[in-house]
Amino acid sequence: MNETSSFLPHKIIGVAVIWNDQKQILIDRRRPEGAMGGLWEFPGGKIEPGETILECIQREIDEELGIAIEVGEHLITIDHTYTHLRVTLMVHHCRYLAGVPQALECDEIRWVNLEELEQFTFPKANFQIIAALRQCLD
Repeated sequence: MNETSSFLPHKIIGVAVIWNDQKQILIDRRRPEGAMGGLWEFPGGKIEPGETILECIQREIDEELGIAIEVGEHLITIDHTYTHLRVTLMVHHCRYLAGVPQALECDEIRWVNLEELEQFTFPKANFQIIAALRQCLD
């Protein structure tokens, strides 16, 4: 770790790779305003004090998309430093259970196949998630 990164704010983020029965993954597009606006992402958000990572993911998905999920096994943990921020992404496989996904806190949502992910523009830290997904399906 370099000297400057230890002074940056650090966020721990629970990230959901949500699968439906058709083996599609739910992704959402960030609103145009704000950091990394307009890019696609796997939904999730930062952990609140006293929360487990599993509770964080379930709460965030309920707040952002209005659906029920079952949080499953851990896929990958990614530490990434942006110019203004350090993030630790705790990524879990999740199973879609119920509800109609709604774009409550994002611009747009889509169910896509794993092969289609490369057609969308993701933040840099997400590339490792996509690589990990490809590996676990090989």
